[in-house]
Amino acid sequence: MALTKDKKNQVVQEVSDLLNTSKMTVVAAYQGTPVKALQSLRSSGRNNGTTIKVVKNRLVIQAMKRTDALKETDASALTGMLLYAFNAEDEVAPAQTLAAFAKTQPTIEFVGALAADGKFIAADEVKALANLPNKDQLIAQVMATLTSPINDVVSGLSGNLHALLDGIEAKATS
Repeated sequence: MALTKDKKNQVVQEVSDLLNTSKMTVVAAYQGTPVKALQSLRSSGRNNGTTIKVVKNRLVIQAMKRTDALKETDASALTGMLLYAFNAEDEVAPAQTLAAFAKTQPTIEFVGALAADGKFIAADEVKALANLPNKDQLIAQVMATLTSPINDVVSGLSGNLHALLDGIEAKATS
């Protein structure tokens, strides 16, 4: 069933709003993916704030023209059956969500991504982003790196203190 002109305008406005707020929009081909699998992809995306939409490419291109940062972006790669993953909080989350899903559904293939600054990112770069640790993991790694020297000093001091106490105890018993 074809969309009415009003409905198309609503979709274009919704996608334009998502593009404006999204830090990165990942584009992927989904041809051959069952509807039930796409529904599970959408629900897994909601867990990390990723919104996944299947929208006609013409409507996305119109929405891009309404978005200041994306007006000049090359949209020639937006062909075929595509889905769009938006996230307003984390740049890497949409790519990670799609990459995790693609492990069980090989019919999902990255096409590229639209960065918030209007740059179109190639599929290979999106795959590399998907392999990065997420924000919480990076914070944990930085904290571990920062606390490592302190832990080493405390361990060294406690080890020397134990040796000193053992030596004093040995001297006292002899």
